[in-house]
Amino acid sequence: MQQVHPDFASAARRWFDKRETLTAAEHRALTGALEGRPLSRDPNEAFAARLGVGDRLADRVASFGGSWSFILLSVLLLALWVAMNAVLLRRPFDPYPFVFLNLILSMIAALQAPIIMMSQNRQAAKDRLDAAHDYEVNLKAEIEIMGLHEKLDRMRAEQINALLEQQQRQIELLAKLLEDAQARR
Repeated sequence: MQQVHPDFASAARRWFDKRETLTAAEHRALTGALEGRPLSRDPNEAFAARLGVGDRLADRVASFGGSWSFILLSVLLLALWVAMNAVLLRRPFDPYPFVFLNLILSMIAALQAPIIMMSQNRQAAKDRLDAAHDYEVNLKAEIEIMGLHEKLDRMRAEQINALLEQQQRQIELLAKLLEDAQARR
């Protein structure tokens, strides 16, 4: 069972105006603030730990498919294919209009598109995880700032009270000195 900080309920009421209906992010941020521990972590590590072999492979394929290396390699292979079948070979295996080449390019596109979409979906999930983490860290920072404001206000009030007490003692001392001076006359 998770232990709750003794000031948790009062802090939840004070900073969130809530009692028991905190979200998970608010609960983690408030607990971290009360315990004085950081919430910062590397979301990339947490996300990478959840990726399977297929996910990593899809990310690599999508990364290569969206690179200049892929574009240049594709242009080179296409130029070589066309040159071989149009000029160099006496009996081309794919004569103009290059039907077999169109079939291969269509199959590559048909396979590459869903792989890139899978990678983009994972990136969107990672972005949501990053945003949730940023929200928690910002929430904790806000709690810490509100706590510092309360502490400064409390220190200022104590300082004012101490100054007022000192002033009162000085007034009493002056009044006594005045009485003594009047009594001597």
